[in-house]
Amino acid sequence: MVDIEKNTGQFHLKSSFTTGEGPLALLGASGCGKSMTLKCIAGVEKPDRGMIKLGEKVLFDSEKRICLPARKRRVGYLFQNYALFPNMTVRDNILCAAKEREYADSLIERFGLENVAAQRPAELSGGQSQRTALARMLAARPEAILLDEPFSALDNHMRSRMEHEILDILEEFEGPVVLVTHDRNEAFRLAEKIAVMQEGTVVETAEKKAFFDHPETVAAARLTGCKNITALEKKGSGIYARDWGIDIALDRRMPEGITHAGYRAHYFTYTEDKIQENVFTCRCVRVIEDVFSTAVCFRQKGNENDSPDSVLTWMVDNDKWNGIKDRVMSGEFMLKLDPGRMMLLKDAR
Repeated sequence: MVDIEKNTGQFHLKSSFTTGEGPLALLGASGCGKSMTLKCIAGVEKPDRGMIKLGEKVLFDSEKRICLPARKRRVGYLFQNYALFPNMTVRDNILCAAKEREYADSLIERFGLENVAAQRPAELSGGQSQRTALARMLAARPEAILLDEPFSALDNHMRSRMEHEILDILEEFEGPVVLVTHDRNEAFRLAEKIAVMQEGTVVETAEKKAFFDHPETVAAARLTGCKNITALEKKGSGIYARDWGIDIALDRRMPEGITHAGYRAHYFTYTEDKIQENVFTCRCVRVIEDVFSTAVCFRQKGNENDSPDSVLTWMVDNDKWNGIKDRVMSGEFMLKLDPGRMMLLKDAR
């Protein structure tokens, strides 16, 4: 359990969550307080107030003036830059955390470090450095594991390989795990639960499938990859999407506190029948073709709103795109929006 506050000078950190079963991912933009939260848990930084508990063990309690030093917390921390001791060999880096030489040797073998065991960190590749840091982390037999953007220093090929290594570790490890990332796909693959951080505050926590299927806040929707978000105004039984410049007939009542809506780019349907509800005329702004799909950036016809959210994105498979490309790019075209797939959101700021 983590419930802490800390004034960093750049923002006021307010982290509150419990890990539960399975790894928890702290997901948020760079600079929102994710890494600072891990540092407070590990004992690298001291919160201003609050409580941190690992099972029944209190690591920090401002009211009771408890603050265990990092060495007594039994928390394994994988830093972004791995923080290996530069003057020590791979073997010595691992031995400094292990109490038994045999266990250190078994970790060297497990992570395939036998051929570089006598080398120093400056002589290692990115993957070798990360495997050394993982081995050193496990050598201390931690009761909890903290992973701070573990793949940020690796190329795509090595990232995929190391992700398998970490998944193996997480499957075996029985204690709490907290992962920091700003990559939604990484969070989905590695975690069971996701906590969204925005400007120093945890604004939403959910099981990963519920988080991606039904985000509750604007910040969460953006982090799940939703490209189309608009401020709302209630209009009769429907809504007016202010940034998009369109009226939308809803299929349900709008709950209290809803300020925005989101719509995923691949949910739009191309149509040539304008006598339908929630069909609107668009004009193409830009087309970005990729290997398997095409992103069509567009505006509602006549919308002069200069908000960045006034330009929407429609993702279409290339097989379909090739059949409608000329009509879309020649001028106006029509898209249908399914109100059942509209995400109604709160702005947690």
